[in-house]
Amino acid sequence: MAAFDCELFVIGGGSGGVRAARMAAATGARVQLAEASRMGGTCVIRGCVPKKLMVYASGFREMPAEARAYGWDMPEGRFDWPAFRASLHAELDRLEGVYRRLLQGSGVTIHDTHARVTDPHEVELADGRRISAKHILIATGGRPERPDTPGAQFGMVSDDVFLMDRLPASVLIVGGGFIACEMACILQGMGVRVTQFYRGAQILRGFDDEARGIVAEAMKARGIDLHLGANVQAMGHSAALRESVLDGPASEPLVALADTARGGPLSARSTTGFVCDVDAILFATGRRPNTAGLGLEEIGVRLGRRGEVVVDAFSQTAVPSVYAIGDVTNRVNLTPVAIREGMAFSRTVFEGVPTPVDHDLIPMAVFTRPELGTVGLTEEAARDEEEIEVYATSFRPMRSAFAGSDERVLMKLIVSAATRRVLGCHIVAPDAGEMIQLAAIAVKMGATKEDFDRTVAVHPTMAEELVTMRAPVRRG
Repeated sequence: MAAFDCELFVIGGGSGGVRAARMAAATGARVQLAEASRMGGTCVIRGCVPKKLMVYASGFREMPAEARAYGWDMPEGRFDWPAFRASLHAELDRLEGVYRRLLQGSGVTIHDTHARVTDPHEVELADGRRISAKHILIATGGRPERPDTPGAQFGMVSDDVFLMDRLPASVLIVGGGFIACEMACILQGMGVRVTQFYRGAQILRGFDDEARGIVAEAMKARGIDLHLGANVQAMGHSAALRESVLDGPASEPLVALADTARGGPLSARSTTGFVCDVDAILFATGRRPNTAGLGLEEIGVRLGRRGEVVVDAFSQTAVPSVYAIGDVTNRVNLTPVAIREGMAFSRTVFEGVPTPVDHDLIPMAVFTRPELGTVGLTEEAARDEEEIEVYATSFRPMRSAFAGSDERVLMKLIVSAATRRVLGCHIVAPDAGEMIQLAAIAVKMGATKEDFDRTVAVHPTMAEELVTMRAPVRRG
């Protein structure tokens, strides 16, 4: 049997790769890991963690007005982006150190450099060193995608938001997925004037139609200028574009940029003819798996049409010694899923317990204002599969109603007419992410509507409506 430098080489130091490396090392395996950027990956450095801290920061904007409605003498505040940014990056530095210490404590050898696969059992580092491994795990995640639009080089992508030196007074956000909508709510909450273009008929495609409609209305009520059925046709520095591009009819095809050397504010024209002047433009139009330059196809690993690594239920590629987990596989692109996939990989390969990845009934949250929490089937998807009953209620919660707010929340259950099992749960409300995590346990266990009904309500809460809805609002 050939001797290897290690039993496992992991390419990628995000949440999934780190978990897999630590679990494999715990079995006694010799593990090495390469990360070309910062330890912690997208979630810790450029995604979930800094995003959620920004969600918290943006939420304080409404606190003074709400507090005054409850009798507190609280003046309006002013958001200090440089102060927040300094604290944010200090926290990210701390978390990166935690990840690094966890790996070192597990006995994992870390290489702070780029790595590529040169053989089914060999990895080459950027400095030319070659390391042999019995197994190779690809956990390189994804990256934000910049669209092929005239002037796209003037815009930011989501990675750039956390690095801004100053907060723009106004921004155009292009996209309608969860990143676009979260960033729209965050920046609006920090005092930025937000315009949003989305080419689809409604934001948050793939989520429950009723739920995403309520989120859209709440975003518009907060002052976000949301344009649906609209995409960017052209963009660039205002002075240059207004002289050449924006004065033309909206029906013209995409055109080349005017003089890009001119500075000043940015202008963009949508495909519907709407023109806006803003200080910054943010593209949140999708992400792409990080497989470029890894040498995967050269050794026989199959890639999908978006560059994702094609794997089986056990995260194994077409090359038996090479596995892949997380966003680089483009299965379910969520941090907890990547971690679960890393755990399943380690159990399968290093513990001898074949463990397929379970992608069924994964809860998720969109941290808009209000939040959207969801698990299971949407009303539309469930109706395509079987006869269902829909239990739903939308109301003004006590806290906001007392303060004079018109914002509404939604509690919704999708129930199988035949088995009575709850097929889906959808919540639009403050802290919906916290609520859906608990509801997901019941849905994953196969709870029926009657199981929900037998549960005594906690009063007064918003979530009590999940166990007090007695009559369906729709059948189909």
